[in-house]
Amino acid sequence: MESSRRLNPEHLEQVKRLADNSAFLNLLGVKLVELDKDYCRTEVTVTPELLNAFGGIHGGAYAAMLDNASYWCLYCGMDEDAGFTTIDLSVSDLRSVNEGLVITEGRAIKYGSTICLSEATSKDEHGRILAHATSKFLVSPKLQPISAAVRVAGADPLPPKFLD
Repeated sequence: MESSRRLNPEHLEQVKRLADNSAFLNLLGVKLVELDKDYCRTEVTVTPELLNAFGGIHGGAYAAMLDNASYWCLYCGMDEDAGFTTIDLSVSDLRSVNEGLVITEGRAIKYGSTICLSEATSKDEHGRILAHATSKFLVSPKLQPISAAVRVAGADPLPPKFLD
């Protein structure tokens, strides 16, 4: 894992744009607002499409937001073009909303050579906790490296992740 290297801001900006152009995340309205080592922040404005039949946000929407943040908070601490994917996501839905902004923050807990652990918390714009998750990731060069996302998107190659 890359713990002490300086991140390339240009790389991070391009990765945020790449993430924000993901078809599924666009469907949900997820925007990757902040990306740094061990941390990320995403935002979603609740729309009627995210609501369940009872008028509150669907638990699957929370799960997707939390899974997304759990992944991105690890990204900057991983080796250049490392591959990793979710193998376990444990979600607690704690409070429903039907409008407003949902802010999800992901935090890395542990980096390992084969398994990483992270957590994410979704809050409303008033800071009330809406949902929380912990997630385990399997690390393997063939599992979702960022180069695969670049290829699928038809995007230009990314600049180096690290400056040194």
